Amino acid sequence: MAPDLDELRALIAAHARPDLSTPIDGLLLSKVESAEPDASIAEPLLVVMAQGGKRLLLGDQVFEYLAGQFLLVAATLPLTGHFLDPSPSRPALGMGLVLRPAAIAPLLLETPARWSRGGSSAPALATGKASGELLDAVVRLLRLLDHPADVPVLAPLVEREILWRMLTGPHGEVIRQIGLADSGLAYVSRAIRWIRDNYAEPMRIADLARLVGMSPSAFHRHFRAITAMSPLQFQKRIRLQEARSLLTARPGDVAGVGHLVGYDSPTQFNREYRRLFGAPPGQDAARLRDSQAAVLHLP
Repeated sequence: MAPDLDELRALIAAHARPDLSTPIDGLLLSKVESAEPDASIAEPLLVVMAQGGKRLLLGDQVFEYLAGQFLLVAATLPLTGHFLDPSPSRPALGMGLVLRPAAIAPLLLETPARWSRGGSSAPALATGKASGELLDAVVRLLRLLDHPADVPVLAPLVEREILWRMLTGPHGEVIRQIGLADSGLAYVSRAIRWIRDNYAEPMRIADLARLVGMSPSAFHRHFRAITAMSPLQFQKRIRLQEARSLLTARPGDVAGVGHLVGYDSPTQFNREYRRLFGAPPGQDAARLRDSQAAVLHLP
């Protein structure tokens, strides 16, 4: 194992908290000991795995990333998946860095002019090998956790370096789309925000297309290219994941939760919930409570 990865693993193990937070704004650390299937709504994030691995499902596409590799999430996405054989003696260890357009946009002025500007719709989920330069910068960012007085001055500089390494790497166009106000990703993200805020409401593709300033056909094409789902499939996934979260607090009110997230038919809610999570709503909620599988973790 590379020295940078060894040190990264030690730093994450030393500083990871149950709520993922750290004293560095936008830096998250995860330590997971259970392989229970999980579902989450991921926000734009760069994840570097230091130990273990995870398999994710977005729509019908499967993504896997292992120690020394990264996961790049460029938009708000409903993901399901599981960690690969973690245990208390060998937990999955990962770091996450929130990807903020305001931090990425200034770097675009320094990138090669040959790069495309707006219009394209790269997929919003990608995996790849972390370069030595990227791992070095990530380790230096985590070292600052042991030197809190240095954080206000040095953390923004190292974050900028990490973003630059990603921006000039093989997946740079995905990062670039986050920072561009006129990119296909930016337009689709507006629709995603509307779906997140109004997931229980009826949805018309024409209305969403009008909201983002696209024709219905162009909007549908961009949305599917970025999220690997149609807008209706995306809304259904958001509804079911929100229902799962609600059921952990209201396990005896399956019909009520189904109605709350937009299902008029309890039968349809039960059928689609079971198809996604592998068990009926009530049974799945009981399993989550018993196993405490609903712990916080990185995508």
